[in-house]
Amino acid sequence: MEAPKLLMLILCAFFIGKTLGDGVTPQEAKELRDEVREMFYHAFNGYMDHAFPRDELRPLSCGGEDTLGGYALTLIDSLDTLALLGDRERFTSSVEWIGKNLRFDINKTVSIFETTIRVLGGLISAHLIASDYNTGMRIPTYDDKLLHLAEDLARRMLPAFDTPTGIPFGSVNLLHGVDENESKITSTAGGGTLTLEFGVLSRLTNDPIFEQVAKNAVRGLWARRSKINLVGAHIDVFSGDWTQKDAGIGTSIDSFYEYLLKAYLLFGDEEYLFIFQEAYKAAMHYLFNDPWYVEVNMNSAALVWPLFNSLQAFWPGLQVLAGDIEPAIRTHAAFFSVWRRYGFTPEGFNLATLSVQQGQKSYPLRPELIESTYWLYKATRDPRYLDAGRDMLASLQYGARCTCGYCHISDVEFHKQEDHMESFFLAETVKYLWLLFDLAAGPDNLVENGPYKYIFSTEGHLLPATPQISLVREHCSYFGAYCRNIKLILKTHAPESAETNSSHSQTQPADSSFLSRSNYQSSPPITGLIKGLCPGLTHEQRFGISFMAPVDPSSEDENSSQRETAEVQSHSVVLISDPNSEISLSSPHSDHDNDPVRAPQEKSPSSKESR
Repeated sequence: MEAPKLLMLILCAFFIGKTLGDGVTPQEAKELRDEVREMFYHAFNGYMDHAFPRDELRPLSCGGEDTLGGYALTLIDSLDTLALLGDRERFTSSVEWIGKNLRFDINKTVSIFETTIRVLGGLISAHLIASDYNTGMRIPTYDDKLLHLAEDLARRMLPAFDTPTGIPFGSVNLLHGVDENESKITSTAGGGTLTLEFGVLSRLTNDPIFEQVAKNAVRGLWARRSKINLVGAHIDVFSGDWTQKDAGIGTSIDSFYEYLLKAYLLFGDEEYLFIFQEAYKAAMHYLFNDPWYVEVNMNSAALVWPLFNSLQAFWPGLQVLAGDIEPAIRTHAAFFSVWRRYGFTPEGFNLATLSVQQGQKSYPLRPELIESTYWLYKATRDPRYLDAGRDMLASLQYGARCTCGYCHISDVEFHKQEDHMESFFLAETVKYLWLLFDLAAGPDNLVENGPYKYIFSTEGHLLPATPQISLVREHCSYFGAYCRNIKLILKTHAPESAETNSSHSQTQPADSSFLSRSNYQSSPPITGLIKGLCPGLTHEQRFGISFMAPVDPSSEDENSSQRETAEVQSHSVVLISDPNSEISLSSPHSDHDNDPVRAPQEKSPSSKESR
C-alpha cells in the first residue's frame, strides 16, 4: 500500500475513534433518555387518543386499524414499557382496563407466532410486574386477571400443535380451532419461537402442557435439520419436508436461534443449550462471511442469497448473550454502516451490488439494530454505541415522526412515510433506545436495578428469572429420560387460587388428548417428581442427546434392562454415542436430506414474514 494512502487510513481511524470517544457525555445521555421518553409518549398518546381500542395506530391520518385480533394490541404490547418508565398511573389503569374488557372467545383467525410474542408475552410480563412487590410496580388490587387471560389465550392456540411433527400450524381460529383449509406450511421462526412464553406460562399455572407443546415444536424442527446442522426457512408441518431450504439468520429463521439460547438462560434446560451450540457452530461456519451473513442451501451450503436483511440485526445482541463479542462488534459495525448510509436499514441490502434490494426498500420501525447496540454497549461500555444510538434516535425523530406517532418508512432512499405504526415500536424500538441512554446516564429501572435478572423475549417483553420460573426443574428428569416407576400424568387445570373472570375471558379448554399420541415426546410434570439423579443413565442420556427407538410397551418385561435408558420418540434431537465422537446427524424423518440437492429456490420478498 502506498504511504499516503496508509497515512490517510491511520488518520481516518484516529479521527473516527476520537469522535466516538468524545461523543455522548453523561449529561447528554440524560437528555437523550428524556427525549426517548417523550418519543414514547408522543406515540403512545397518539394511539390512546386516536386508535384505542383498535390494534394499531395510523399515525399520519390519526386513526386506528385492527391488524391481529382487534383487542387493543398496542396497549398490551406497551404494558411493560410503561412499567419500565415508572409510569405507575398509566400502567395500573391499562392493566385494569385489560382485565375488565379483554376477551378471546372471538371468531378471529390469528398468527400463532405474532399472538404468542405480542399478546401472550405482553400479558405474562405485565402480570409478573403487577403481582410482585419486588418490581416496585405492584398493583394492590390486582387479582391475576392477566394470567387468566394468558392461560385462556394459550389454550385456544393448543389445537394448532396437533400435527404429526409437533410443529404447529401458522394460524388458529380462537373460537373454532384450526380451519380445515389452513396452510400446512409454516416458518422455522413461527414454530421455534414459542418456548419462552409457553414455558413461563406452564410455571405460573403449574400446568406442563404449554411447555410440552412448545418444546416438541423445537424438537420437531431440529430433528429435521440437514446433515450440516442447518435448518431451512419453511416446512410442511405434516410431512416434515422443507418447502424452502434457504438457511440464514434472518427472515423466517432468526428467532429460532434466539429462543434456543434464551430458553436455556431462563429455564436452565441444557437441551436448549446443546441444540444452540450445534446450530450456532453451523451458522458461523456456513453463513458467516465476515462481517456479513449470507443465505445458503441448507443441504449443500451453496450460496443462495448474498443479502443483508434487517432482521439479521438482532444477531450481534444474541452473540453478546452467548459471549462471542468480537464477531458481534464487527458485524454490528457493518450493519450500522447501512443505517448511516440511508438513515435507516432497508428490509434488504444486496451485498453483491451494495445497494438496496429491489422491493425491499422499507423500514417498518424495526428494533433489531438498536437492540444489538444496547447489548454491545452494556457488554463493552464503548461510547461508539452511544453515538450510534444518538444517530438512530435522530433518524427516527427527523425521518419517521409524524402527526400522531411514528410512521413506517416505505422507501429509505427518499424517506417516504407510510401511514402505519407497528405495536413493536413501543414494545421494543423505544424500549431499547431508552435502556441504552439510561444505562449511560446512571441506570434507574427495574431491569438494571431490580431484584431479578431479566430475559427479553423476541418482542422485548421482560421475563424475570425468579425462583418460580428458573428453579422449577430441580427433579429427577433429563429431557426425555425418566426415572423408573414414576407415572407421568398429563393434567390441565386452571389455578385454584383465583376465580377466572368468566364474563370477559371464558376458558375453553382444548382437547389435549393428542399429546399422548406416539408422535409426541412428553416432558415430565413440573412438580411431584422425586429429586435426585436418575440411576443407570449415561451422560448423553441425561442430556437427551442419545437416541434409541421407542420401546414397545408389550415388550417391557423382555427389555427390562433398557428401562433405565432414555426413551425418545422418533423425531428426537441430536444423535451421539460418544461425547468426543463426531455427531451422527441422521434422523428417521430426515430421509429427504439424502436426496440430491435441489436447485436453490429464488426468494421472493413477498414471502417475508413481518417478524
